[in-house]
Amino acid sequence: MSMPFYVSPEQLMKDRADYARKGISRGRSVVVLQYDEGVLFATENPSRALHKVSEIYDRIAFAAVGKYNEFENLRVAGVRYADLRGYSYDRVDVTARGLANAYAQTLGTVFTTESKPLEVELVVVEVGSEPATDQIYRLSYDGSVADEHGWVVMGGQAERLASVLGDGWHAGMTLRDALALAVRVLGTATDDGGKPRTLEATGLEVGVLDRTRPRRAFRRLTGPALEGLMPGKGGAHAAERSGVADEPGDATPAP
Repeated sequence: MSMPFYVSPEQLMKDRADYARKGISRGRSVVVLQYDEGVLFATENPSRALHKVSEIYDRIAFAAVGKYNEFENLRVAGVRYADLRGYSYDRVDVTARGLANAYAQTLGTVFTTESKPLEVELVVVEVGSEPATDQIYRLSYDGSVADEHGWVVMGGQAERLASVLGDGWHAGMTLRDALALAVRVLGTATDDGGKPRTLEATGLEVGVLDRTRPRRAFRRLTGPALEGLMPGKGGAHAAERSGVADEPGDATPAP
């Protein structure tokens, strides 16, 4: 008679955590940082169809690393949560804190009860009327939540990139300065530890939560608007004030 296979709970949780961390580290990093008029999101992503940064609600955005199908399901669930709460109560009742708690419960339940954890790491951001009221929450694969301040790096070579970003970030940066720092940080992610790469606008996905917009604060920076803000490019003022500022968000309402 064969003996049943036994794994201690501690070893099981450790194996699941290692599995999730390996999956997340294979993805390209996402950088999130505050600037004087909002919050900037930047990542390497040449695709124009599959987004790692998205709008959730009026002044709330979402960024993720890991397996696309898993974090896309979470994004859609977040949009539905926000729409239902805003419709049932009031739009001001939809907050990043409430959304982060909902995500934490989902991630924690999957991590402890399912055979495979979700290979994702998330950031949920709500922009306030001033920098002191911005909310940035980082959620790990096991459902743990961290209240971040100033900046966040997820995925890929996050630890090495975090040291570069921490040294370069300071409160009150302009959008142009924040983007230049984000591009420099992402360019240091190299497989062989060689010299930093020069990234082009066509290979980046960039979005902002702009606190100066009246309601829907999220907008993507693409085309000439992004080109004009890239390091070494001119026309920053024109790019920040261009028509892309009126581009609608991309949250998908619940059916």
